[in-house]
Amino acid sequence: MRMLTAAVIGILVVLGAIALRPRIARADLLKEGQIAPPFSTQMVTGDQQAPVSLSDFHGRKVILYFYPKDETPGCTKEACAFRDGYSRFSNAGLTVLGCSVDSADAHKKFIQKYNLPFSLLLDPDKKIATAYGAANGIPVLGLDRRITYVIDENGNVLKVYPNVDPSTHAIEILNDLGVADATPAQPASPTPPH
Repeated sequence: MRMLTAAVIGILVVLGAIALRPRIARADLLKEGQIAPPFSTQMVTGDQQAPVSLSDFHGRKVILYFYPKDETPGCTKEACAFRDGYSRFSNAGLTVLGCSVDSADAHKKFIQKYNLPFSLLLDPDKKIATAYGAANGIPVLGLDRRITYVIDENGNVLKVYPNVDPSTHAIEILNDLGVADATPAQPASPTPPH
């Protein structure tokens, strides 16, 4: 009986600590027209890792999408939707960059498994996600929230997508930017291409 009582008390203490712990506040989302916060980090492209800054893309529109975690169902759908529409983004002069808290090795595996043709940014300290209001979207797990920014050629926020449907989001962006032939050739599939 004492062990059962101790177990119940232990569970209540843990639940109380979770319920009463300080919440990590989300930063505000950026607004259209604001200057996009500068960042410098490492990016993973294929199996390579290289330094990158937002300023490297001056003169090009950038699609910067934040997602919670590599290899999860929604994040895989979203990445594959960008992959499936990548030629349309590229032909329109748009650079696609994904960003999450995952490690370089996790990004490399994710890119390789799903043949992702765009780069994924490393943000282990959540500095980029915090600056863009994407940090702590899933506070219990410490993961980013799913949000996308379109940044114009001069580094200003052109469009904000705070509510994303992972399977149709890439096409939504293409349509909003007036890119011709934005309907998908095939639905985004979370399976590796053959």
